[in-house]
Amino acid sequence: MTLSRAKVVSSLGTVQIFTWGSSYYLLAPLAGKIAEDTGWGHALISAGVSVALLMSGLAAPKVGHWIGQSSGRAALSLGCALMAIGLFLLSIAHAPWVYLLAWSILGFGMAAGLYDAAFSVLGAAYGRDARSAITQLTLWGGFASTVCWPLSAWLVESIGWRSTCLVYAGIHIFGTLPLCWWALPHASAAHTARADEPVRQSEVGVRRADIRFLCIVIAGVTLTLLTTIWSIHMVTILTTGGYTTVAAIAVGTLIGPSQVGARVVEMMGGGRHHPLWTMLAATMLVFVGFLGLQMGFPAAAALVAYGAGNGLWSIARGALPLALYGPEQYAALMGRLARPMLLAGAAAPTLGALLIDKVGAETTMALLAVTAILPFSMALLIHVDLMRKRRIGEFL
Repeated sequence: MTLSRAKVVSSLGTVQIFTWGSSYYLLAPLAGKIAEDTGWGHALISAGVSVALLMSGLAAPKVGHWIGQSSGRAALSLGCALMAIGLFLLSIAHAPWVYLLAWSILGFGMAAGLYDAAFSVLGAAYGRDARSAITQLTLWGGFASTVCWPLSAWLVESIGWRSTCLVYAGIHIFGTLPLCWWALPHASAAHTARADEPVRQSEVGVRRADIRFLCIVIAGVTLTLLTTIWSIHMVTILTTGGYTTVAAIAVGTLIGPSQVGARVVEMMGGGRHHPLWTMLAATMLVFVGFLGLQMGFPAAAALVAYGAGNGLWSIARGALPLALYGPEQYAALMGRLARPMLLAGAAAPTLGALLIDKVGAETTMALLAVTAILPFSMALLIHVDLMRKRRIGEFL
């Protein structure tokens, strides 16, 4: 049975909203109630997400390889099932080890259920034509916090945090899991290699030394560190700079709409430009955002630029490897790219806290602004490398 692209993307989009909302975005509305109920410290509660990202990073290459050998339907379905199990364990966690075990299982579910796995499914299904589907999927994913934060807040006030976890577990068992199983392709599309494809099966082994691959990894790791540190410590840094807590939270709410707005602009472009230009725009906007905050520009303007860049990066990280290396090994490549980024995300909360404790919030902000130039530099290096190879090709 041939499934329409709209059905596949909308199904995956629905799955992304609830997989992100019940994992990465879960603690924001629940952490306070968990602390009140258990008496655990903030460090232990926050460690759950770090453990999940660590497990996700370790599992990501295997998941990518698995999706590359199949359609990804089974991997996404398993991811939703693992999230349901993790959330169930979380709902009955009365000891720290059970709490961390629950997050470990959630982490394995995240490896098979979040963007990298979903991008791999689209790459397996549509090959080089997957870019528009990836862009559309990020639009759906951009609403994860918009949908799930208010839902989680309402649930936790109405039925408590443990029952909220059970509700999300039920959503996965009766909603996202069946959706993955019935609405995703049952087999990968066959992609015929073209003579001009830059990387073939026999060349996969040299990718680790490929300058473009290394640049994407460095940019991805750096952006993950920056965005995770910022999302967790934004209020602390802005209040140290003179903003009230209310004002800091208010300007922070501009990030989400900016992400979605930038993705809409990208989608309106219809894929007529190379995804490298999306990466260049993404990294430049993130740099401008952090530089603007450091130089004292209005936080609202700086965070709109930052949010737009972050939104475009979600597209570039999926579309650029597909354009550079082709569809044959795309899923496995995405798994390899995901591991260092997820491990960076696991380390980022602790790193940010240490920086603030050791050097202060103001110096931390300056370090973030300086570091933000690195991803943009990596995008420029990829551009230079592509231009050099093009000139060599024309000469030959």
